[in-house]
Amino acid sequence: MIKIMKYGVVSDDEIFSRSSSSRDVSGIVSAIIKDVQSRGDEALREYSKKFDGADISTLEVSRDEIKAAVESMDSEFIRVLEKAAANIRKYHSKQVRNSFVMTEENGVVLGQKIVPVPVAGIYVPGGTAAYPSTVLMDTIPAKIAGCSSVIMVSPPGKDGILNPAVLTAAYVAGVDRVFKVGGAQAIAALAYGTESIPRADKIVGPGNIYVAEAKKQVSGVVSIDMIAGPSEILIIADGKSNPSVVAADMLSQAEHDKNASAVLITDSQELAERTRDELKIQLSLLPRWEIARASIDTNGKIIVVDSIEKAIEVSDRIAPEHLEVCVDNPFDYLDKIHNAGSVFLGRNCPEALGDYIAGPNHTLPTSGTARFSSPLSVDDFVKKYQFTYYTQSALSSVADDVALFARREGLEAHARSALVRKEE
Repeated sequence: MIKIMKYGVVSDDEIFSRSSSSRDVSGIVSAIIKDVQSRGDEALREYSKKFDGADISTLEVSRDEIKAAVESMDSEFIRVLEKAAANIRKYHSKQVRNSFVMTEENGVVLGQKIVPVPVAGIYVPGGTAAYPSTVLMDTIPAKIAGCSSVIMVSPPGKDGILNPAVLTAAYVAGVDRVFKVGGAQAIAALAYGTESIPRADKIVGPGNIYVAEAKKQVSGVVSIDMIAGPSEILIIADGKSNPSVVAADMLSQAEHDKNASAVLITDSQELAERTRDELKIQLSLLPRWEIARASIDTNGKIIVVDSIEKAIEVSDRIAPEHLEVCVDNPFDYLDKIHNAGSVFLGRNCPEALGDYIAGPNHTLPTSGTARFSSPLSVDDFVKKYQFTYYTQSALSSVADDVALFARREGLEAHARSALVRKEE
């Protein structure tokens, strides 16, 4: 069962160790990517049969299939999808950046243009669960950025049909085209294009170890968002916190995956012990209890510290994907937090809010990469180029400076390209 450890007593290796997959699938993934490059749709159909048990004749989901999926959904679920989509749009609309132009008195014009990437590829996992929330989170920022086309790929069931909730989310989010293909082969198709699937300029979305490895291997041929690792939650809670609530929040991530991690950092030994007891009780009530139990037993931790300030210090070293700060005055600590993917403040803000309805994105940096990377945003679907304009007199005034700089670098042709215009 989950370990309780006292910070400063146990080793840093125990405190800061992380779950990771030791399996090397790079060779398998490389072979799949090359096969898709070579054989296109034919390879995709064979992999769907091999990995998903599905016979796929037409890879693209038709409008009639999407319409049927939407009509099969209950109106209450569609209402919630639309509410979540509205919140996500409202939040991400604030992220839009503007181009700018600077005009100098001597006629110099400088500027930066913000332009969307043309084609965004969205990967939506299948397998042990369906993720309509991922469709919303990954599609809506791309639409706000102005991408001309958003293409979604997702693995089919054995019947060759995509999950109807996922298709309904695609309809609500405004996905332009949907394809029945998953795994490393789907990433290869988006990176290089096939007869049916257009080549994407950006690939985003979480997936299993094969998907993550495929994204890693095609990065550079196409832009990717991040290499997603196992899900993580870290909860900072004081002694006034409810142990049943804390345990429930820890299990909300543990049920994702056996490699997921759930960590509690508290200044209360009593809360630590009562939360451990609650975890035992609540685990038995979960439909996915075997997955959650493996996660808690292998990667779960309860760390006891002397103060909430110390808890934040430890959390910053861990740099979790999700961070809950369960105290009465969470905004007092917000400026002290530097490394986290998404922060949930106060006692009434479970991480599940962020997964579904609040508005901020749930595609987040994992495995400690929150030290240097950010949640998925509108910025992921735009690129920038800069421009410069000089008049003849403006260039003449700096040509000697350009030449001096260039010659210090041993680049005479650079120097002459500026001086020749001054001489004219």
